[in-house]
Amino acid sequence: MAPQGDSMNEAKNYPPIRIGILGAAKIAPQAVIHPARQIDDAEVVAVAARSIERAQEFAGLHDIPRSFGSYAELLADQDIDAIYIPLPNALHGDWTIRSLQAGKAVLCEKPAAANAQEAAQVAKVVEGTGQLMMEAYHWRYHALAARMREILDSGEIGKLRRVSVSMCFPLLSPGDIRWQWPLAGGALMDCCYTVNIARFLARSEPTVVSASCKTRGVNIDRYMQAELRFESGVSGRIEVSMFSSKLLKLKACVMGNKGEMQVLNPVLPQMYNRLSVRTAQAKRREKIGGDSSYLAQLKMFVRAQRGEIAVPSDAADAVRNMQVIDAIYRKAGLPPRVPFSSH
Repeated sequence: MAPQGDSMNEAKNYPPIRIGILGAAKIAPQAVIHPARQIDDAEVVAVAARSIERAQEFAGLHDIPRSFGSYAELLADQDIDAIYIPLPNALHGDWTIRSLQAGKAVLCEKPAAANAQEAAQVAKVVEGTGQLMMEAYHWRYHALAARMREILDSGEIGKLRRVSVSMCFPLLSPGDIRWQWPLAGGALMDCCYTVNIARFLARSEPTVVSASCKTRGVNIDRYMQAELRFESGVSGRIEVSMFSSKLLKLKACVMGNKGEMQVLNPVLPQMYNRLSVRTAQAKRREKIGGDSSYLAQLKMFVRAQRGEIAVPSDAADAVRNMQVIDAIYRKAGLPPRVPFSSH
């Protein structure tokens, strides 16, 4: 039961949006199942997995009413309004398209497709069906993102000169899907938040000036860094790693001609965040609270599905983000990822 006053459906008496999950993924409880239990406007009603046994196990563990032994069966269920897709990267585009064509709204884990070409195919289906596709850049819906934008728009640090975003962490399990080429793995694909955040902060689209990487296996980047030049004239840098000497680094920095803003952990701010602003006049630190990024994202998804708002992480934005990711891979001498069906 949602806290009193927290329901969005009271004014127009909307029924809750019924969500089905494609894949018994570890991220699903954090991203959708638990947030849905905090509001009256959404409920997780079904899960599908590659076997009925796995689906039933997951459904029992998380108190989900229905389970299916195939993704197609779940999409055929007319009692489901929306689909959450936490599948491996190489399957995102295909199952998003299938879901949209089945008349479902889609919340798809990032990145929305294996490459920009596939993202464009998704966008075309979105346009043709009129259905919602929201890429799950949950950080974008936390109050920290709004606060960053407020500071930059206020002119406090002056005219923007440089943006840098880092996301480095150790992923030691060699069997993890993020290390697999057929599943569109790689550090940049998993840490694509950095590109999304840099574009948000610069409020502009970049050209990739240079990129370099370190690999683990064929075509799989374990470390990637890229220099960017935005249309606005701002320079930028992204750095990502799943295995390198930089064990843990989650940070964004924006330099202006009057000062600097640094943000610790912009990706998952509910765990911990710190925003600091330094100018010639003063230095201060802030910690931003509010709903968790996943809860805020689900609330926005519900409103967008009802046609009340447009979301920034839509299909068109997914295309622009993937264009940058593909360009970084090419500059680093690696091929862009490809959908699973292309292997």
